[in-house]
Amino acid sequence: MIIVRLLRTVLGLPVIFVTMVLFASLIWLSGETDFSEKVLRLWCRLVLALAGARVTARQLAPLDPKRSYVFVSNHTSNMDVPAILAVTPTPLRFIAKRELLRVPFFGSAAQRMGHVFVDRKDSHGAAKAIRARIERGLDRGVALFFFAEGTRSTTEELLPFKKGAAVAALDTGLDCVPIGVAGARDVLRPKGWSLFRPGSIAVVFGAPIPVDGFGYDNRDALVQAQREGVERAVAEARALLPARA
Repeated sequence: MIIVRLLRTVLGLPVIFVTMVLFASLIWLSGETDFSEKVLRLWCRLVLALAGARVTARQLAPLDPKRSYVFVSNHTSNMDVPAILAVTPTPLRFIAKRELLRVPFFGSAAQRMGHVFVDRKDSHGAAKAIRARIERGLDRGVALFFFAEGTRSTTEELLPFKKGAAVAALDTGLDCVPIGVAGARDVLRPKGWSLFRPGSIAVVFGAPIPVDGFGYDNRDALVQAQREGVERAVAEARALLPARA
């Protein structure tokens, strides 16, 4: 089994890198378009296939395709992103750490597509960058996306939630959609060198959390509501996974 996993990883990683360069180039040329959305989703599905990941998705409540939202998710592995993007019901614009801009081809293409990169050590600058993206406008149906913990959790427990997603929701007046991901950590460990391990990933989109009734003075309550929503979605996602051998 370890030999098969080693071969899958050694052969799969170069394919992922080469296709990333190709697809990122297409996205850079196309910019923030429907074509770029299709290219990005195709690459995510290719990554999942090469890793041997099978994704199951469920929505706990209908989402209005004509509305924008702020999506908030847990973060367990680098497989979270392709899993979410492969099944999300709406286009997403990630709020991501600035270090990813340094990834050749990927960083510039993602920026051209409208994703936002922030310095996690500079909360004022990060808030300014997010507000600038909001002021540029979000097409109806396009959502802002946050990994609310700020980094990948190495345990089953959620890390403390950052306030960025709550502030963005208050700035825009957009309802929040919690996302729960389970199983991705088994396919690819959250940190350090890891071999692909084929398996199931479940992604659950929770019911929207209205921002009505929340304000800047009680944004901690909105952060807590987001956390509780993500916890419920994670529990639903874990229930979708097949029993471990």
